[in-house]
Amino acid sequence: MTKAELKNLIAAAAGRRKADLVIKNCKIVNVLSGEIYSGEVAIADGKIIGMGDAAYDGEKIFDAGGKFLAPGFIDGHIHIESSYISPEQLGRIIVPRGTTSIIADPHEIANVCGLDGLRYMLDAAQRTKLHVVFAMPSCVPATPFEDAGAVIEAADMKELLGDENFFGLGEFMNAPGIINCDEKVLDKILLAHNMGKLIDGHAPNLSGKNLNAYLSAGVGGDHECTTVEEMNERIAKGMYVLIREGSACHNLKTLIKGVNQKNSRRVLLCSDDCQPKTILEHGHMDKNVRMCVEEGIDPITAIQMATINAAESIGIYDRGFIGIGAHADLILLDDLKTFRVTDVWIGGEHVAHDGKYLPEIIPADISKVRGSVRVKNFSVDRLKMNLKSGKVNVIGIEPGGVVTKKILAEVQRDESGDFIFDAARDICKVAVIERHHMTGKVGLGLLGGYGIQRGAIAVSVAHDSHNIIAAGVSNEEIFCAVEALIKMEGGMVLVNGGKIISVIPLLIGGLMSDLSGEELKEKLDALHAKAHAELGISASVEPVMTLTFMSLPVIPELKLTARGLFDYSAFDFIPLEA
Repeated sequence: MTKAELKNLIAAAAGRRKADLVIKNCKIVNVLSGEIYSGEVAIADGKIIGMGDAAYDGEKIFDAGGKFLAPGFIDGHIHIESSYISPEQLGRIIVPRGTTSIIADPHEIANVCGLDGLRYMLDAAQRTKLHVVFAMPSCVPATPFEDAGAVIEAADMKELLGDENFFGLGEFMNAPGIINCDEKVLDKILLAHNMGKLIDGHAPNLSGKNLNAYLSAGVGGDHECTTVEEMNERIAKGMYVLIREGSACHNLKTLIKGVNQKNSRRVLLCSDDCQPKTILEHGHMDKNVRMCVEEGIDPITAIQMATINAAESIGIYDRGFIGIGAHADLILLDDLKTFRVTDVWIGGEHVAHDGKYLPEIIPADISKVRGSVRVKNFSVDRLKMNLKSGKVNVIGIEPGGVVTKKILAEVQRDESGDFIFDAARDICKVAVIERHHMTGKVGLGLLGGYGIQRGAIAVSVAHDSHNIIAAGVSNEEIFCAVEALIKMEGGMVLVNGGKIISVIPLLIGGLMSDLSGEELKEKLDALHAKAHAELGISASVEPVMTLTFMSLPVIPELKLTARGLFDYSAFDFIPLEA
């Protein structure tokens, strides 16, 4: 800010010149004082310069009609890539819902495209009015047991981590690396500390001394709590806890029972992974705030968890509240029950009205993040198992989340030891095919609880290294789906009887579509319908997102990577045979 700009700002606040915008006749939701009062808010140069009952004149006047004016919602932790749409298109559908800022960890595209992927995300984020604060992906790859498209070490991080758009290191999934003082892990931790940057966490099942060791490295928050007991321990030890409610994980109704007036300022809301279907049909942060109120939380407390708490957790002190000098990110609400958003301002600019995003979108160039599917020596024979026994370890899907259980089961084998699918049993073959460096690696496993009865599904989204993951009833069906996916440079494919019945290309790193949120939702709805109706996948299972998390080895209990079956408890690979 120049001295002339500062003088103009002060003059507007003093009433010596007109404000750029005055929002009159509103009920101001003050998350700082915990009050709601009638008045107006004046804005100049994108900042709030007046509020309350002081009368201001403005170049533009907006009559709020007595509605509630609140700070814009902030998603405390999200992976844009998991929406399957670009940052520009995500902004277009969540801003009208009242989300004005997101704290985004782009570790999905970083695992595919490395620093080029991060630069693409920065460019794309500048093309949306949504305020995007990035975390530097801390674990690329997520563990030493995966084959990602890139490796990002401490030395690689330094340049981008110094960018003002990065608040610090993203969720540190390699908790054992911290606890056991892995040298390369400590290099990243020290880099963040020495640059004055924060560190986000990822600590499922950690407690006691292991949690203490993890926190002693300076980790500040965690979105992996699944019980009130876990939440209470983390808050008591100094962490922020992020209550997650998105498309894949649903922890809000469980954890909100532990939120009270004494601890609520250390709690924030996030979606983590959220698809257009969820956003367009149910909402984004507006939905999560509404759920909190439905569960008995005071509306102002709920709004705090979706605004100022999130901002303060990453050291941002000019957003997330309505106060003098704050960035003018504001939303107008019909009431504090439904949280229907009618109007949105970001930096004082009117960017959404009655569910419509107002600015024009000019998409970023995707040329450096295309062509990311590269597979070598893949054939139908690579899908054959050589089971020495019919007693096997099976990845068991748990409803409502991404945690799996380790199941022991008896399965049929053919004369060569390959798995034989039995339609009467809910166990199918699952494969992960390396798609970044043409290593030819194929990991094979068995998946229970998916419900598939016919055909196969293949997806180039497979958290967190994002190789190809496929599940099906036979080697031939799986091969057909994977081959089609390779030819279209990544995406989602359904096959039945050797015929392709549904496809969705994901050209941006094999993770995101260049379609709008509405277009992607329509295609995804159709694919889901066919997955249930024609392939027989269980109605209680989300066919795509569920499958994409079956390769995430940093989440308990049993997962599959391109290197084989991984047991989180042992933190090592185990054989298929039990």
